[in-house]
Amino acid sequence: MADINIQRKKSSPSPWLLVLLVLLGLAAVGYYVFRADSDQPVPAVPAAPVAEPAPDSTTGAETAPRPTNDPAVAEMATEEPGGSPDELAAFAASDATVPTYGRRGLEVLMATLRPLADRDDLRDATVSEKRDDLTSATSRLQEAGTSLRPGYVAAANLIKAIQQKGYPALENDANELVSQANALSGRTTTPQEQQQVQAFLSRSADIVKVISQPAR
Repeated sequence: MADINIQRKKSSPSPWLLVLLVLLGLAAVGYYVFRADSDQPVPAVPAAPVAEPAPDSTTGAETAPRPTNDPAVAEMATEEPGGSPDELAAFAASDATVPTYGRRGLEVLMATLRPLADRDDLRDATVSEKRDDLTSATSRLQEAGTSLRPGYVAAANLIKAIQQKGYPALENDANELVSQANALSGRTTTPQEQQQVQAFLSRSADIVKVISQPAR
């Protein structure tokens, strides 16, 4: 009887081992690919061009204020008039037919009265109150169509308060000034109104010249 040669069957490798080897290979390939990419220099992004500043229009040129055709802007350039008794008297004697005569005259009068109302020997509760009234009455002086009469009356009342504080000899003059202010219409459109405003400003200048001197 013939002998039968029996050989053991070799065990095949586990499929999980093959899967693990494949994953390790893929990981190694991915690592080297990522490292190769990271080793490459990153191209520099060109900086955005900086716009050249516009040339200074005043360089090498005259820098004086440019003329304007806007009357409102032109008046703003001289918004703060002088404030001395002499300047007030000079303005009062100027041409009263100028359309802005009444408003500008009130502004000069205000500028003249403010330092007097703040003077140590004249300042008291009544004078301070009348000064505040003048400021309130002229708060809208620059608005078109604003009546000037409240400002004239407030200015006359402030002069009256200053007179009562230290100038008893000017009592009649101050009373007449208040009456003149109350009689004004607040306009300078007619010759009569222009004369009335001019007379009020002239009398105010005369009184202010006296009260600008130290009280005796």
